[in-house]
Amino acid sequence: MTTDNRLWVALIAGVAFITGTFLLGNAYKYKFRQQQTVLVTGLAETNFESDLIVWDGSYNRQSFDMKSAYAQLKDDEKKIRTFLQSMGINDKEIAFSSVIINKDYVSETNERGGYTQRFNGYNLIQNVRIESSEVAKVESVYKDIAQLIDQGIELNSSAPRYYYSKLKDVKIDLLAKASSDAKLRAETIAKNSDAGLGKLVKSTMGIFQITGKNSDEDYSYGGSFNTSSKIKTASITVRSEYQLK
Repeated sequence: MTTDNRLWVALIAGVAFITGTFLLGNAYKYKFRQQQTVLVTGLAETNFESDLIVWDGSYNRQSFDMKSAYAQLKDDEKKIRTFLQSMGINDKEIAFSSVIINKDYVSETNERGGYTQRFNGYNLIQNVRIESSEVAKVESVYKDIAQLIDQGIELNSSAPRYYYSKLKDVKIDLLAKASSDAKLRAETIAKNSDAGLGKLVKSTMGIFQITGKNSDEDYSYGGSFNTSSKIKTASITVRSEYQLK
C-alpha cells in the first residue's frame, strides 16, 4: 500500500471514529434525558355523612316442646314488628329470617365418672334486620330497644352499621383531585430543580380508605372500610410519574 493510500485510510478511519463518537454521545444524552423522571404521590380526602343504616337483632325461645317454642317465637315476631312500626319504620324495610332450630344438650357426670349428654330442649332462634335510608328513625329503635326486653323478649341487639349509597361518585371525585394533587407536587419539584415538567409517563391508583371522621383508625394495606361511624372520611392516593425536561 502506498503512502497516499495509507493517508486516505487513516483519514477515513478518523472521520468515522469522530462521527461515531458524536452519534453515540448524542444517543446517550437523548437516553439520559428520556430517563429523567419524577415520581410523586397525590392525596385527596373528603368527609361525608352516611345515608343508609342497617340494624340486626336476634331473639330465641327454648322449650322441650318444639311446637310451644315455635309459637312463642312467632308471638315475639308480631310484637317486634308492631314495635318497629310504632317507631315509624316502614314494613318493607323490616326482614325476618327463617327460624333456626337447634337441639340443646348439657354435659353430666355419670356414676363411673364419665360424661353423658342429656337433652335439654329445643332452642329456636330468629333474626330481624332493618335496612333503611331513614337513619335517625333506626337510631331511635336501637336506643329504645329496651321496650321489647320489658315485654319479655330476649332480644340481642347489635350496633347499627352505616353505609353510603353514592360511594362510587365519591371515589371518582377523589381520583380526579388526587391526580391534580400529584401533578401539582411534580410541578413544584420540577420548578425547584430548575427543570420543566414533561408528559405523564404512568399513573396508578393507590388504596381507597374509609375511616370514621376524626378517628384514630389505622389504615389497612388492603383498604379499611368503616361501618361503625355515621360521619366518615374517604381518602385515596394516586402515584404518578412525570418526565422532566
